[in-house]
Amino acid sequence: MSAQDSRPVVNLHHMGGRFAGGQKPRDMRGTIIRLWKLSGKEKWPLLGIFLISSLSSGVGLIGPWLIGRAVDAIAARQGVDIPQLHRILILLGAAYGAGALLTWLHEWWIAGVAQRIVMLIRRSLFDRVQALPLSFFDTHTHGELMSRLANDVDSVSTMISSSTTQLFTSLLMVLGSLVMMLVLSPVLTGLTLLTVPATILFSNAIAKRARKRFKQQQINLAELNGHVEEILSGQEVVKAFGQEDRVISQFDEINEKLRVSGLKAQILSGLVMPMLNVITNLGFIIVATGGGYLAISGVISVGVIASFINYSRQFARPINNIANLYSTIQSAQAAAERIFDLMDETPEPPDLPDASPLLEPSGKITFDDVTFGYRADIPVLKNISLAAQPGQTIALVGPTGAGKTTIVNLLVRFYDPQQGSIAFDDRDLRSWQRQTLRPGFGMVLQDTHLFSGTIRENIRYGRLDASDAEVEAAAAIVGADRFIQRLPSGYDTELGESGGGFSQGQRQLLSIARAILAEPAVLILDEATSSVDTRTEMLLQQAMIHLRQGRTSFIIAHRLSTIRDADEILVIDNGEIIERGNHRDLMAQDTFYRRMYHGQFEQAML
Repeated sequence: MSAQDSRPVVNLHHMGGRFAGGQKPRDMRGTIIRLWKLSGKEKWPLLGIFLISSLSSGVGLIGPWLIGRAVDAIAARQGVDIPQLHRILILLGAAYGAGALLTWLHEWWIAGVAQRIVMLIRRSLFDRVQALPLSFFDTHTHGELMSRLANDVDSVSTMISSSTTQLFTSLLMVLGSLVMMLVLSPVLTGLTLLTVPATILFSNAIAKRARKRFKQQQINLAELNGHVEEILSGQEVVKAFGQEDRVISQFDEINEKLRVSGLKAQILSGLVMPMLNVITNLGFIIVATGGGYLAISGVISVGVIASFINYSRQFARPINNIANLYSTIQSAQAAAERIFDLMDETPEPPDLPDASPLLEPSGKITFDDVTFGYRADIPVLKNISLAAQPGQTIALVGPTGAGKTTIVNLLVRFYDPQQGSIAFDDRDLRSWQRQTLRPGFGMVLQDTHLFSGTIRENIRYGRLDASDAEVEAAAAIVGADRFIQRLPSGYDTELGESGGGFSQGQRQLLSIARAILAEPAVLILDEATSSVDTRTEMLLQQAMIHLRQGRTSFIIAHRLSTIRDADEILVIDNGEIIERGNHRDLMAQDTFYRRMYHGQFEQAML
């Protein structure tokens, strides 16, 4: 939309509030409950995965106990107990085999379940975005929304597929190992627990510092991405003003900040595992020393020491994993909250319960004392009244920011007026079903947008059931077929992103052909010929005369020579209609329109 809408301005340097990144989760329990509800039919498979994790943890607790029995069978006073050792080794092999099978089954199952849940989340999020009003997109950047659909969803995917089950398995292993250690030797268990407080305190201290560094790293990364996106999209301006060295210097400065913050974050993060291993090894030394003393005293056997050391390893390793997973899960839950913040945004107002489908629109439009502002305290339109009969052409002219495009936005119900009413075919716009109302309008905006795909697919976007012949006929009406037929693949030529590879004028012609194919009852042209040359504009004007026959048309134009044949011209200034009439009547008086017209004519003669 054009700048004349006077819409709210997005502050790109401060994306605070509900969508700010890097914050801690506000309600972890509530977020988990919402994720659980959103998982839909995947609840039972998830419960099955947790059951497999429980079985896997249980099988993992058997191995150390069997190892201790094997050591005792070897170290028996009467000699090696071969039969007993064979039985233990067979059981040990079976336990490890079962553990490997359960681990494989868990990984295979969780991969499918996690991806299906993420698919449900991404679909629900995208559905919600499609239901949001245009006012939402006026105040949020595309990059911000892409972050919700991509980065935040990926964080949730990681949490579901690995972090959550790892945390559950680690907790089971800690509890199971603790129980087994207590059964084997309460004294050695007490010695093992001496190092736990040190592990927890150190992990928390490092995690807090690392979290700050990673947050700063993400801030610097976002700044770098924003700079790169801005420079790449404005490459023509950069080269035209010879600012290459300046933007490179800016990039180097931001890149250096990212390097420093990333280095600090990685150093702190890299300290965790080595230091935890040191603490764990100290614990092993304590256990081995105490166990040796108890074995010499005859209190426990060597096999018990062997089992206990293995259980102590299984006890310490999950604690380290839990310490590492905590910040990951916390970050993922914050991402889930940002996803739910977007899902909780207010959608477009629903249709009224008694709204009717608009099946055969005639195109009669009436504005009755309409007042509207994108912000309630700053009106953009003030007491606008107008009437367009079926087949009439209404031209909207005036200075930039007067409110011309805002009238169009209200007409197609992108917004609803704060005061007054708008009628379509003698019924309030809100009494028509929105999904049947909007196809009654054909829009050609000043800023064209084409989708990736072929030329034929882009034109057919106006009416998906149109035949190839109808698509080509629409292109021929506006003269687009002349350059299309010169292309090697013709109508099957692939367009790049936003129509890359074609001139602005060619993209505009395709956009107009798309609107023609839609066969709307009301045609809206917002500076539709602003990007074409004079000769093409003359051809388009002839096509527009043919196109407007039998259709109500609203034309927004700065070049006043293009709207001289309009049935009524509305001159808008500061949100109000200050003059109205046809070209001849307005030119016959000392009007604002006449001064504008002569000003453009004199400028064209210079």
